Amino acid sequence: MNPDVTVTVIVHNDAERLPRAVASVRRQTHPHIEIIISDDHSTDETPAVARELAAQDPRIQLLRLPENSGGCSAPRNRALEIARAPYLMFLDSDDELTDESVESLLAAHREQEIDFAMGAVQRVRADTGRRSTWMRHLVTERRTLDGIGTDPRLLFEHLATSKMYARAFLDRHELRFPEGIHYEDQLFTAQAYCLAKSFTVIPDPVYRWYIAPQADPQAASISNQRHKLTNVRDRVHVQRLIDDFLAASGHESLREDKDYKFLKHDFRMYAGDLPYRDESWLASFADLVDPYLATLTPSAYARLPRAERVVVQLVRDRRLPEAQLAARGLGHSVAPRQVTADGQGRSYWGDHIPPSEDSRRELDVTDLDLDTRPFPNALFRHEITELRHGPGASLDLTIRTYDPGLRLPVGPVRASLLLSPGRRRLNVPFRLSPLRPGVFEGQVHLDLATAHLPLQGFAGTRHPLLRLTHHDLTHTSLLLAPLTFPPRTTQVDYHAGATPHRVTAEPEGRGPGRLQLRWEPVGVTARVIRPVVRRVARPRVRSAARWVRSALR
Repeated sequence: MNPDVTVTVIVHNDAERLPRAVASVRRQTHPHIEIIISDDHSTDETPAVARELAAQDPRIQLLRLPENSGGCSAPRNRALEIARAPYLMFLDSDDELTDESVESLLAAHREQEIDFAMGAVQRVRADTGRRSTWMRHLVTERRTLDGIGTDPRLLFEHLATSKMYARAFLDRHELRFPEGIHYEDQLFTAQAYCLAKSFTVIPDPVYRWYIAPQADPQAASISNQRHKLTNVRDRVHVQRLIDDFLAASGHESLREDKDYKFLKHDFRMYAGDLPYRDESWLASFADLVDPYLATLTPSAYARLPRAERVVVQLVRDRRLPEAQLAARGLGHSVAPRQVTADGQGRSYWGDHIPPSEDSRRELDVTDLDLDTRPFPNALFRHEITELRHGPGASLDLTIRTYDPGLRLPVGPVRASLLLSPGRRRLNVPFRLSPLRPGVFEGQVHLDLATAHLPLQGFAGTRHPLLRLTHHDLTHTSLLLAPLTFPPRTTQVDYHAGATPHRVTAEPEGRGPGRLQLRWEPVGVTARVIRPVVRRVARPRVRSAARWVRSALR
C-alpha cells in the first residue's frame, strides 16, 4: 500500500538527536506514512544509528548523499526524488513533529484542494524546556487563503518544516530547495506563498523547534551563527534572490511587506547583538548590509518602532558606536543618553542634528514624547558605570541615570534597587545626585547576603531593577551593566546557615546586557529540602490548577 505522506528527516552528524526526531514521526496518529532519513554524508555514528532505526520500522528508507552539501537543500531535494507519497513534509533531526501533525495537516488537504497546509510551531528552549508559539498571532484561527496577498504578514512565518505540501503543486512549479546557499527556507517558502493558489492555516501545533541559545557558537544552528560575517552575507544574499523572484513573478506588490519582514525580523536579530561586536566586525557588518538597506522601501522603515529605526539609521550613517548604544535598549523602553533639539521643536537622537534629510527623518525621536509622558511611563537610561566586588557577597555600584526629557528635578532624586530572588523583595534605597542637566549619579551598596530567600532555597537568575520616586509617583526600569567584568561566585548562608547557596554576580552576556545574579542551592538544601518541597507542593499545585479550570468553566 502506498503511503499518504512522506516525511523527510534530514540529518548531518547528529547521531544523538536523530532517534528522537524519527520517534516523533513513527508515533504519528496517522500511520500510513513513509519516512526518509536523508543523511548529508555524516562522518559520526549517524549512519549506524539510521540503519538501526530502519531495522525497527519497515516504513523507514535510508538515503545517504555521496558528499556533504553543507546545507539543508540537497538532502531534502534528493529525498523528493524518491518520495512515493502525494503529500510531503520535512523535519530537521534536532526537532520533532507533534503526534497529530500528519493527521491534522492531511485532513486540511482532504477537506478541499489546496497547495499546502501549515500549522503552529512550538519553540522549545533546550536549556529550560520553556515553550512558546512561533508567530502566534498568525496561526490563532483556522482559515483558507486565496494567495499570500490575502495576508502578507505570513511572510514572517518562513519555516518550510511547519507545512505539508501537495507533491503535484511542487512538481507543477518545479519548486525545489535552492542548493548552495543558506537560509534556503526563506526563498523556498516565499516562492511557495506566491505560487500557491490557496493554502490552509490551522492553529494546531504541528512542529517542535528546539532552540539552544546557550550552545557553543561553533556548534549552533546556521540561524544562530550570527557572529559569523558569512552568516550576514548569506542572509542578505537570499533577500536579494527573493526580491528578484517577486519582481519576475509579478508579486512586486509584496515588496513593502517583505522589506518590513527583513527589517523587523532578520536585521533585528543582528541589531540585538551589536553591543557585543568589536569595531572591525561592525565595520564589515555595515559594509554588507548598507547597500541592501538602501534598496528597501521607505514605507517599510516607517512601520518600524522608532527605537529600531534609530539603530538601522545609525548603522547606515556609520555611527557604529552610537548604534551599539541604541541597540542596548531595543525592546526595553530605554532612553538615549542625549537628544538634540532644532529650532522647530523637533528632537533628534544623539549630540547633533543629522545633516541629511533621510537621517533626520529616521533619527527624529520627537514622537517618543520624552518630555511629556506620564512619569510612570517616562523614558530613562540607567547604566552601571563602575562595579566593585566588596566583602562577602556584596557589590558596590556606581549608577548613572540619563534623563534626556528633563523629567527629574534639579536636586537629588530618590531611587532604589529592587531584587526578588524569592517572594519577598530586597529594596536598597539610595540617592541620585545631579551631575549636569539630564544626568544623575549615585552609589549603591548591594549585599546579596541580605536577600530574602524562601526556607526551601532558590535556584534561578535575577536582574536588578531601578526604581525612581518623584512626587509620590514611581518609575521602574532595567539597569544596564558593563558588558564585561570578572564574574564572582560566593557561598552565602541564609537563615542562620540553614540554606546555603552559591551566588554568582556576572554580566548577562546577551540582550541589553544587565547585571545578572544567579542563586544555586548547595548542601542539604539542594539534596534534601528542595526535592521534598517539590514533591509535596506539586500535588497541591495540580489540585489548585484543576480548581481554577473548573471555576473558569
